[in-house]
This record gives sequence, C-alpha cells and structure tokens, in this order.
Amino acid sequence: MSESGSKRRDRAAAARNAAQADERRRERLVRIIGAVTVVVVVVGIIAVAVIARGSSDSSQTVTPTEIIEDAAIPNGVLAADSSHPFGVPYGTAAADAPVLEVWEDFQCPACAAVEQANGAGIAALAEEGEVQLIWRPATFLDRVNDGGDPAVANSSSRAVAAWGCAIDQGKVVEFHDALFANHPEVEGDGYTDEQLAVVAGDAGIEGADLEAFQTCVAEGTYLDWATNAGVTFSNSGAGGTPYATLDGVVIENPILADDAALREFIANGGAAAGDEATAE
Repeated sequence: MSESGSKRRDRAAAARNAAQADERRRERLVRIIGAVTVVVVVVGIIAVAVIARGSSDSSQTVTPTEIIEDAAIPNGVLAADSSHPFGVPYGTAAADAPVLEVWEDFQCPACAAVEQANGAGIAALAEEGEVQLIWRPATFLDRVNDGGDPAVANSSSRAVAAWGCAIDQGKVVEFHDALFANHPEVEGDGYTDEQLAVVAGDAGIEGADLEAFQTCVAEGTYLDWATNAGVTFSNSGAGGTPYATLDGVVIENPILADDAALREFIANGGAAAGDEATAE
C-alpha cells in the first residue's frame, strides 16, 4: 500500500525541522567556541602579564648608583626636580586630571603583554584628556644579559636612550609602541643598534630625521637620562614592571590590561569594580 500524501508531507516537515534544529545547535556551538576562544586569548594575555611580572622582578638589581647631574634630557621630558623625575608625559589632559604613571622596561615581557592588550587604550585616555599619562622608564633588566652578547648589552638603557632620540624627533608614542611591537621574544635578548634604527623607521622617522636619530643613538646622547630614570625606578619601591598607579593608588595588571576595567577604575577615582559596594 502506498504512503498517503499527508503522511509524506508530515515526514518531510519533520525532517526539515530536525535539520533546522541541528543547524541551530551547530550555530550555538560555533558561537560558544568563539566566545570561549576570545576569553582564553584575553585571559592568556593577562596571565602572561601576571606570570612574567614575576620574572621581571627588580629585587635582584645591584645597589642603585647616584643620579648623574646635568644629564641631557629629551625635549619635553620631566626634569630631575619634577614630582615625576625623568618621566615622559603624554597627552592633552589639564593639570587637575588624575596622574596615571606607568613604569616599564622595554625588555619586560609583561610590559609587552599589557601593551598588546591595552596599550592603545592607555594612550587614548591621555589623548582624550582623561588622565595625565606619564611613562616612567626602567632599566633593571639590563642585568639579564650582563656579561653576555656585547651587541645587545645594556639593551634596556640603550632602548630608553633611543626613545629619547625619537622623542626629539616628535615620535613619543610612535617609537614607544613600535619598540614594544618589536619586543624580543626571549627576555634579555635585547636590541642591537641596527634593530633600534629599524624601530625608528617603523615609528615614521625617516630622511634627515632618521640620520639625526642614528647620530643621537651612536653618540649615546641620552644614556645618562636612561641611567637616571633607572636609578629613580630602583629607589621608587616598585617591585617590578609593569607597575602602574593612579594618583599613587596601585593599579593591578589585569585592570591595566583591560580598557573597560581601567576606565572604570579611573571613573571611580582609583577603585576597582565592586569596591564601592563593599565599602558601603
């Protein structure tokens, strides 16, 4: 006996419904996997920052040397008698805006991780006038290659000094970002002078400006500034890098690495999400 037309239609409809249900389940699975992947990437970046901070520990540095008097300072960098000596200010904020200080060592993998996660957000806060951003250079990771490859010896200090040369060419944030974008894969591998010149090109320094930059680097114009910045870091009490504060209140790395969390921290006057509710 042949199957009736209504039964065939019912069976076809059931098959279509089953196929559609399978497709919806597949789409939900894809969305879930995608969301989990994003979370894993973000958590991974923050984990690198937290873990690497332990390796970027300043406790093994030697006794700080004295500040070098009359050291040359790049254009716009804060002087020795400033409340933030040898720091690099950036942005358009008014004098009454909160001060966001970020201590960094250019060889520090945790600093590179935070920069990858939220460097653009930190700079944007300064450009929007939400904070007075002051980058504070550190050089304690020079100890990692102490006595090693002479081509990359004192890479933290030389990188800071090269940044000073780039600052004179008007490339404050560009060189800073390009240097972290070319961060050594292994802590302590450092930078050669040739690599620093490539970074300058990536930062948009070219022609006569690039020649001036290379001369500045070759002559070590700002090595004393780098030394002074490093001594200031060693005397600051910061335990490692990155080390950030908002008007003196320490910002944990996971907050620093997250644009939304950092903006909320700033909006709350230096309190993490949930702290106000706890205080009440």
